[in-house]
Amino acid sequence: MEESSYSNLATSHLLGSVPAVVNEEKKVSYEVPEANMQIFPPNNGSGGGSGQGYQTLGAPTEGFEQQPPNNWKGVFSISSYTQYFNVDTDVVINRLISSFNPVAGDFFSKIDANPDLYGLIWITTTLVFMVASFGNCATYLIQKHTDGTTTWSFDVSYVNVAAAGIYGYALVVPMAFYFLLQYLGSNASLVRFWCMWGYSLSIFIPTALLLLIPVELLRWIIILIVGTASSCFVAFNLRSYIEGNDISMMVVAAFLLQLALAIFIKVWFFP
Repeated sequence: MEESSYSNLATSHLLGSVPAVVNEEKKVSYEVPEANMQIFPPNNGSGGGSGQGYQTLGAPTEGFEQQPPNNWKGVFSISSYTQYFNVDTDVVINRLISSFNPVAGDFFSKIDANPDLYGLIWITTTLVFMVASFGNCATYLIQKHTDGTTTWSFDVSYVNVAAAGIYGYALVVPMAFYFLLQYLGSNASLVRFWCMWGYSLSIFIPTALLLLIPVELLRWIIILIVGTASSCFVAFNLRSYIEGNDISMMVVAAFLLQLALAIFIKVWFFP
């Protein structure tokens, strides 16, 4: 007999017969009960309480309000300064080009959305080593031009003087103007001042190379032209930034300080 014939037999009336098991997957749904956090210990009315017992943890109560952050802690936190280095190469190049335009007076409008400290650190550090190295080269060329028999040695003190003078100027002068404007009631930004004064020094980097020319009169003409251009950049931008206030003396002071830095570079490093 064929096996298919057994499947047609009626077996449900027989004792001990087991019905076929149909394996059907049943979807079981289980709902996770919502967590109900409570504050411990309960407020049971002791000590003048309201006697409400356990309380569900919802919005923060008045006793657990967030404390305002301490602003002085951010000064010593590295993470608070990362936003001022969030610039790419194109932005830095555009700001460098703008710093070579002394009469535009629109530098603060270009950095208003994202002032950076990258330019301040990079430009001042580059200028320190450029002035110190080319200053030594200039003294070597002059010494060889006047008397080729004398020996020459590298003056390491140029690096110390350049670092103290340039770093000190780029940090202290903007701070002085910032605190003075704050005292006068003007709304000033120290980071924007550091950014503007830092980029104003970029024009002195190629100037250090030009000052290698062993002609004293030409050196003075170069440094006075460059110093005047850099001073105009600072003065015009400072005037446009705090426009509306009578700060003529401050603008003149910023102009003269920038020009004094240019003369200092010429006299000390390229005598």
